[in-house]
Amino acid sequence: MSNFAPENAQQVLDAVAWAVSEGAPLQVRGSNSKSAIGRPVNTEHEINTSNLTGIRLYEPEELILQAEAGTTMAEIEAALDEKNQQLAFEPMDLGPLLQGESGTGTLGGVIAGNLSGPRRIRVGAARDHLLGFDAVSGRGEAFKSGGRVMKNVTGYDLCKLMCGSWGTLGVMTRLTVKVLPRAEKERTVLVHTDDRQQAVAIMRDGLNAPYDVTGACWVPRSVTARIDVEHVTGTDTGLVALRLEGPDVSVSYRAAQMRELLKDYGKTDELHTSNGRKFWPAIRDVQPFAKPGDERVVWRISVAPSEAPSILEKLNGLSGAEAFMDWGGGLVWLALDMPSDGGADDVRAAVAGFGGHATLIRGSQALRGAVPVFQPLSPGVKKLTERIKASFDPDRVLNPGRMYDGL
Repeated sequence: MSNFAPENAQQVLDAVAWAVSEGAPLQVRGSNSKSAIGRPVNTEHEINTSNLTGIRLYEPEELILQAEAGTTMAEIEAALDEKNQQLAFEPMDLGPLLQGESGTGTLGGVIAGNLSGPRRIRVGAARDHLLGFDAVSGRGEAFKSGGRVMKNVTGYDLCKLMCGSWGTLGVMTRLTVKVLPRAEKERTVLVHTDDRQQAVAIMRDGLNAPYDVTGACWVPRSVTARIDVEHVTGTDTGLVALRLEGPDVSVSYRAAQMRELLKDYGKTDELHTSNGRKFWPAIRDVQPFAKPGDERVVWRISVAPSEAPSILEKLNGLSGAEAFMDWGGGLVWLALDMPSDGGADDVRAAVAGFGGHATLIRGSQALRGAVPVFQPLSPGVKKLTERIKASFDPDRVLNPGRMYDGL
């Protein structure tokens, strides 16, 4: 396999233009930390953005940061930490879950996958924080969208389109994102419960209360045992966790009020800032399923929060089934010991009955080639997807088939 590793945007343009002229499909990647997500891409040529690195613009007062697509999240987060700022959507680090290394993911990869953490319920997804980008389409043409502010009426909102496209529409070379101040303090209210239905009710009440919850999850007893955080590891029940962030006095007051609101559900506890900042990354990065030796298939299921317990009830009997809920119940992480078929038929049948969708996040290459990785498209959506692909990449040059067969 030949490997193109451009060092600037012009070289990206030249490489893609060559691929178009030669009819030679390209596998598009960054640091390779998420290459195990999606269908296998079988090409003889590869283009990676790992040499497109560096923060080009950071204006803390204006709350914007611009960096090359191959810049690692570790470098970006280090720069933001110096100014006590953050990417508020909490970009996921899936390296360990996919049997790779932590901290190697890139800004381009995070945006291409639209990978968002627990704070999504409060601040939106990664796509809501992308201000602009430069890219090269599958036509071998440079294009850009957006700018340095959120309000942009210059044309179509291509930022939303590129997020979650997994490199199938364009090779992004430079991105501009919104940053926000990091909270002074945080407290996480814990409510002990093993009942999934009750857990969703607790998260609903917490999210509906006027206390600005920025994270809401439920982990069963088996999962808490693999989260190395004081007051979590070794608990004899499952836990609902509700995060509150802000100034010290405000957070303390809201935590007390939240515990009072939820006291009738059972025992409550609390994580302060240091423990909370260990706990929520563990939820974000699916760390309980990333332990050495755990080779189970992992699914990411999006569904209406009220329906999550019913879906888990249907899937509970599958081999090795274990799950926890994030986003107030709207996101379910499910691990299964079913390497041959991944439980795909059972998972999709359970989800279909409740209007959700499921994505295979971890599975062998053979499994990812045998079952749909992303949610199968309805006829109407498939036609629209084909038209979009034809507009940006008519010759199927970029990551052909990574998301869907033939696209």
